[in-house]
Amino acid sequence: MTGPRVVIADDQAFVRIGFRMILNSGGIEVVGEAADGAEAVSVVRDLRPDVVLMDIRMPGMDGLEACRRIVREPGDSRVLMLTTFDLDRYVYEALAAGASGFLLKDVTPEHLVAAVRLIETGDALLAPSITRRLVERFASGTPVTPAVHRDLAVLTPREREVLTLVGGGRSNSEIADDLTLSEATVKTHVARIFAKLELRDRAQAVVLAYETGLVTPGA
Repeated sequence: MTGPRVVIADDQAFVRIGFRMILNSGGIEVVGEAADGAEAVSVVRDLRPDVVLMDIRMPGMDGLEACRRIVREPGDSRVLMLTTFDLDRYVYEALAAGASGFLLKDVTPEHLVAAVRLIETGDALLAPSITRRLVERFASGTPVTPAVHRDLAVLTPREREVLTLVGGGRSNSEIADDLTLSEATVKTHVARIFAKLELRDRAQAVVLAYETGLVTPGA
C-alpha cells in the first residue's frame, strides 16, 4: 500500500467494509476502524493515521466531538467528515471543529480515493456548495463557536488579499489569475498565512475569514 494511512469511523459495519474495500483497491491502507466517536479517538491516539473518515451521526460520542478531540491530539491526523445528507445542518460545526472537508456517503469510489489523498496533502475538500452553506450560516446569525482566534495584523496586505480569496472558496489557480501572480507565488503566500495564523489547512482558513469579518455574507 502507498499513500495515506486511514482510520474509518462509522457505526454501520457495512459502510466501513465498503470504504475499506474501495480504499484498498485504490492503494490506500486502512489501518483501523471504529464504531463510535469515543472508539475513534482511542484508535487515532494509538495508530496516528494520516486521515480519519468520520461519520457525523454515531451513538454515544458523535463525530463532531470526536473531531474536536482528534485535532487536539499530537500528530497531524486530518478528519474528513461523512454525511448521508447534502444539507446536513452540522456542516459549519464540523469545519469549526477542525474537519478538513466533507463527503457524502454515496461518493463514487474514484472521488473517495482522490478526496483522501487530497486531504492528506493538507489541502481542503470544500465544494462551492459547502462554502455557500458557510455564508448562509453566518447570514442567519446563528451563534457558532469560533474555531480559531487570530490577529490578522500579522499578515501583509497581499496575504490578507489572498486569505480573502481563499475565504471566498477560490482555488490557488483562480487566485493566481485574479491577482496576476504565478500559482507558485500564491502557494507561497498561502503557506505563510497558515504559518502566521497557525492554521491546519484551507478549511480552517475559510472559517477564520468569516469569523474575523474578512469575508462577509453577500460580499
